[in-house]
Amino acid sequence: MCGLAGELRFDGQRTDVAVLDRMTACLQHRGPDGDGLWARGPVGLGHRRLSIIDLSERGAQPMVDPQLGLTVVFNGIIYNYKQLRAELERAGHRFFSTSDTEVVLKGYAEWGTGCVDHLLGMFAFAVVEHRSGRLVLARDRLGIKPLYVDARPDRIRFASTVQALVAGGGVDTSIDRTALAHYMTFHSVVPAPRTILAGVRKLPPATVRTVEADGTTRDHEYWRPEFTRDESRRDWTARDWEEALLESLRVAVERRMVSDVPVGVLLSGGIDSSLVVALLAEMGQTGLSTFSIGFDSAGGENGDEFEYSTLVAERFGTDHHRIAIDNARLLPGIDAAVAAMSEPMVSHDCVAFYLLGEDVSKHVKVVQSGQGADEVLGGYDWYPPLAGVPREDAVEAYSRVFFDRRWPAMAELLEPEWLLAEDAPTAFITEQFGRPGAETSVDAALRNDTTIMLVDDPVKRVDNMTMAWGLEARVPFLDHEFVELAGRIPPELKLADGGKGVLKRASRGVVPDEVIDRTKGYFPVPAIRQLDGPYLERVRDALTDPAAKRRGLFRPDAVERMLREPNATRTTLGSNALWQLALLEMWLQKVEDQAR
Repeated sequence: MCGLAGELRFDGQRTDVAVLDRMTACLQHRGPDGDGLWARGPVGLGHRRLSIIDLSERGAQPMVDPQLGLTVVFNGIIYNYKQLRAELERAGHRFFSTSDTEVVLKGYAEWGTGCVDHLLGMFAFAVVEHRSGRLVLARDRLGIKPLYVDARPDRIRFASTVQALVAGGGVDTSIDRTALAHYMTFHSVVPAPRTILAGVRKLPPATVRTVEADGTTRDHEYWRPEFTRDESRRDWTARDWEEALLESLRVAVERRMVSDVPVGVLLSGGIDSSLVVALLAEMGQTGLSTFSIGFDSAGGENGDEFEYSTLVAERFGTDHHRIAIDNARLLPGIDAAVAAMSEPMVSHDCVAFYLLGEDVSKHVKVVQSGQGADEVLGGYDWYPPLAGVPREDAVEAYSRVFFDRRWPAMAELLEPEWLLAEDAPTAFITEQFGRPGAETSVDAALRNDTTIMLVDDPVKRVDNMTMAWGLEARVPFLDHEFVELAGRIPPELKLADGGKGVLKRASRGVVPDEVIDRTKGYFPVPAIRQLDGPYLERVRDALTDPAAKRRGLFRPDAVERMLREPNATRTTLGSNALWQLALLEMWLQKVEDQAR
């Protein structure tokens, strides 16, 4: 895992190496093991390296192949890189490193933009063709690796974080009003290509963008999962689906052990991460390092799940680390986590993952995580109400159980100048649900959450917070072949047993029953969910800061009312609404400070 940056100019000017250097330096946390710059006339690339595959200098980036006339910068991991290397060698290619980066480079030389179809992994990369001046940007199927873009008539810049683009200078940091509507409605999710900043866009998942030397741009979406029934599996029993799902997950977990450094597991004590540990133990993995985190309880909420993570660690004999976070670390951790966000993310989990990443990175460079199973396999409580809802009523049913607030309520929070004339979030969901390839209302919701919500909330959260410490997080439940299989499973099998029924039943006899039968847990940070004391004061400071008043996003009467009763107003999904407002202001203030 790494950080990448680059620029291509269309105005006849040479790329500014000083700009590249500033952008790349801003990515040091993502790649603490090395750095590099490459410039050729109007184009330049920068890279910060986290050494996971081929630890030698031969794997350094930007990687240049003069014979092929290509330069690449790459962030991520290609799990099948050894198999692809053998295939490319048979096609006549010769390699000077043992890195997966060179496989991407040679793969592009062999297959062009179609190389992405051959890659099993998580990735964002940029390839420059020396002769044509063409730039190709690509992002993995589930959007696990980020890629942000600042495009103008005279040039395009791109980077792994928004902050790196801001460091380059000249970014339009005004607020995108449509993105703001999504943030306030869609549980802080701003779907690609938008971000909250008007001047920054993100490359959508499963997309290859080709940028010609004259600035002409075209996008190609190369993957889209189907959430319909497969005729060839019409006669499958529930047990058939369970066995196929478990076998697919075995493959996904094994793939994610590919590394030249040790790989650990973030073990929450829930079924998803516990199953990852169990499958690794089943494969004969020994001495596996596992990590769980806990906070002080507050407001009647328990702050840790050590009971279950310890049970799993003892059952499978892992080298387990219970990380108890003292409240003295939590308050400064809030601002540090906000600074690490490429986009504002309201979940209190962000602070937990940030502090967890800090401690885990002292032991390992790579971990597997159970992230994504709930979205892919129907684990959340907003899915059952959609069962049996006719497809024509699905948008309203989904909005009722998922949206933080409905459109009329926006006027109660936002100042009039920030209100849109139309309900953009509902229009967006209507468009997504109306696309072919989802058979039922539950299928449509799962497809939306897997390809959009998951990308721009949980997955982005884990990437940002772990990579803040140079820690690579791998997500087997988002193996694209696993996701394709899961999409074909009849919804009733997913919703069984309170959600993720097909996974729970497949896990019997593999993980302890206590973990399967427990009440669903979340990554708890009670002091943020139940605002009080110094945490409430931090929120108050953000919302009453002179910068917040100048920006004028929120109605003062609404803010004052919420500050009087900080834990009274909750979103549909139970998040603290005051925290949602404050988090946005904290993030915008940090970007504003950086842009000065």
